[in-house]
Amino acid sequence: MQRSTALKPEQVPADSKSTLDMFTKNIGFTPNMMAIFAQSPIAFNAWATLLGSLSKALDVKTRDGIGLSVSEANGCNYCLAVHSFTAEHMAKLPPDEIILARKGHASDPKRDAAVQFARKVIETRGQVSDADLKAVRDAGYTDANVMEIVALVAMYSLTNFFNNVFDPEKDFPAVAPAGSI
Repeated sequence: MQRSTALKPEQVPADSKSTLDMFTKNIGFTPNMMAIFAQSPIAFNAWATLLGSLSKALDVKTRDGIGLSVSEANGCNYCLAVHSFTAEHMAKLPPDEIILARKGHASDPKRDAAVQFARKVIETRGQVSDADLKAVRDAGYTDANVMEIVALVAMYSLTNFFNNVFDPEKDFPAVAPAGSI
């Protein structure tokens, strides 16, 4: 059953149009997820604002590692395809690092601590242990950085849940389904 339809450019609500146009220009095409999400200017623009702010958090490899780990934990195959593509082409992560991130780890010790902590946040619904918090702090992350990790987990979970509910047609190269790696 088709759960939602990607809007055609002429169908996009006026209050979503400039945000969607910006993504289309930056990406080079309009991802189906965004063409569906744009139906709600309130939700779409709130997400876009959060994404813009959090694009300044940490570094791109760590952000993509968190996105892969959270998307794997949430079983979002659409987001796994997107984050695998961006991790490879933008963050320049090799395929083995992408698989490692999906499993909640990274080869770099500091990034590994952030990705592991993000995975703990999603798996425990934020009820992390004192030891979990100490481990990420001991790796060199400040409380502000920890807050950014939590915010990234929430943002990636939002798109995971959105895509799991609406199941947009895949428009990024497919990856092995969540749970099969």
